[in-house]
Amino acid sequence: MNLFLSRFRRSLIPVFGMIAIAVLFTACLKNKDENPSIPVAGLMAFNLAPDQQSVVFGLSGNSLTPSPLAYTSYSGGYLNIYAGNRTVNAFDYPENVPLATLERNFEQNKYYSVFLLGSSDKYKNVISVDNLDSLPATTGNAYVRYVNAIGDSTINPTVTINAGATSIVNDNANFGDVSEFKAVSPGEISIAAKNATGVDASRSITVEGRKVYTVLLVGTPGATDDLKKVQIRYILNGAVTEDSK
Repeated sequence: MNLFLSRFRRSLIPVFGMIAIAVLFTACLKNKDENPSIPVAGLMAFNLAPDQQSVVFGLSGNSLTPSPLAYTSYSGGYLNIYAGNRTVNAFDYPENVPLATLERNFEQNKYYSVFLLGSSDKYKNVISVDNLDSLPATTGNAYVRYVNAIGDSTINPTVTINAGATSIVNDNANFGDVSEFKAVSPGEISIAAKNATGVDASRSITVEGRKVYTVLLVGTPGATDDLKKVQIRYILNGAVTEDSK
């Protein structure tokens, strides 16, 4: 058994998120001398476009997501892909209308996320490098980041994440910004996104030690639909642990 992505100093242990379990990158080889490991990376896909209720992601002409993703849904974990220069496409399903495309060089043994953002025929794919391999596990901290997918806002929202009196994030966030993972002590954290033109969302969540979270800032300012209004969601990427020796 040859474990892809197992050479990190620290490893990602997949755990149940909000809707699915993350994926271990593994491949069984009868003889690894005769069958060298194929370079792979991990890619997670998100549909954060509020007027797209059924999106399929493609990768260099092949389907990345086995089934369409509804708005605010994601692939449920990191999908193993061939490393190298690849083109990521998003399509409206079932019409198969192209929505956004972006080319990216995916490095071996690295994790990535692709977010479909935008609305009203103005869409884009945003790809982030998820530095899960460099997050320390020995501290017992949790890790949290955000993606700003709040559209149609003329003034960037101020995004804050606090743990009690400790400020973890205080950013003036551009549309499409994806922050770095920040360490936070386990327990309750408060998240808010606010501006002077109608963006006013907040919530608290409880994070657990050594687990990794992505906060989704989504919606359209002024929308009254419960699904499309500005709101804060989150997903669990996985958990970090020291490699066993």
